[in-house]
Amino acid sequence: MNARIYLDWNATAPLRPEARAAMIDAMDVVGNPSSVHAEGRAARALVEKARAQVAAALGAEGADIVFTSGASEAAALACAGRWLQAGDIEHDAVAAWVDPCLKVDGAGRVAVRDPGHTALQLANSETGVIQDIPEGLAVCDMTQAFGKLPVAFNWLGAEMALISAHKLGGPKGIGALVMRRGCDLEARIRGGGQEMGRRAGTENIIGIAGFGAAAEAAAADLLTEKWAKTEQLRNILENIIAAGANKTIFVGKEARRLPNTSCFATPGWKGETQVMQMDLAGVAISAGSACSSGKMRASRVLGAMGLGEEAAASAIRVSIGPDTSEAEIRRFADMWLAAEAKFRARGA
Repeated sequence: MNARIYLDWNATAPLRPEARAAMIDAMDVVGNPSSVHAEGRAARALVEKARAQVAAALGAEGADIVFTSGASEAAALACAGRWLQAGDIEHDAVAAWVDPCLKVDGAGRVAVRDPGHTALQLANSETGVIQDIPEGLAVCDMTQAFGKLPVAFNWLGAEMALISAHKLGGPKGIGALVMRRGCDLEARIRGGGQEMGRRAGTENIIGIAGFGAAAEAAAADLLTEKWAKTEQLRNILENIIAAGANKTIFVGKEARRLPNTSCFATPGWKGETQVMQMDLAGVAISAGSACSSGKMRASRVLGAMGLGEEAAASAIRVSIGPDTSEAEIRRFADMWLAAEAKFRARGA
């Protein structure tokens, strides 16, 4: 029996062994990071080590790293209580707080007029399309780009950035808001004044330790050929699909994209149906953002890019990683093309 194939890395990446080891070690640290005794100082040392690891991996030395429960909480912390504009392609965690008034072109690129009042993804989770980040951007969502692209927060010129551990092989339920020194905001969770007074509550040292280790390992991977090889596999997949299914539309292919992400649509064949068929065949893919799955509607992102409702509702996302093999890509492509041929035959 063939093992399952995991092609949903943008939803969550497999846990890195470095993160697992760091989390296991952190479980034995008994102290509260806010306590001044030896046990508390040991716990605090774990938190600060991870903060330094994340800052170094993100190129954010000198910035404030505020640990949160994930990028969604970081988005609320960065965006709530202020007016920000954006295109209608932002992740739901950001879209909930912004005015989607900026135009999006057919390749998924946003024209930014007022950077100081704009929130913008560096890379879109559904299409992989990469944006040009203007100097002085208010909020940059780096969640999908961190660990996949050689980019640094300090290069971008943004005031704040959102990141998440589980997108780069860390644990779920831990993320961070990255802030330039001098930026101020109102704490949403008040209490003991942890995280430099920006986010109260005893720190999740197990998750934080895993985040730091994963970030360090992800940064090391960027110095190798791993992501270049991942992009080659993505291109192999798209070439096979294009050759066998000439009605299929590849979304954002004309733009710069993440090296691991392919979004394609076969009008009339619902994305949810494809996801279920592939799941039964032993392959994990998605239809849009994982945080929006289960909502039986066409992708808001693809609609903003100009795809009609039928095409947008038929889109699937295949997102791979450095551990994905060419054999897995070819096996998936064969299964998908066989299912696509049956779909076409039913409509003939």
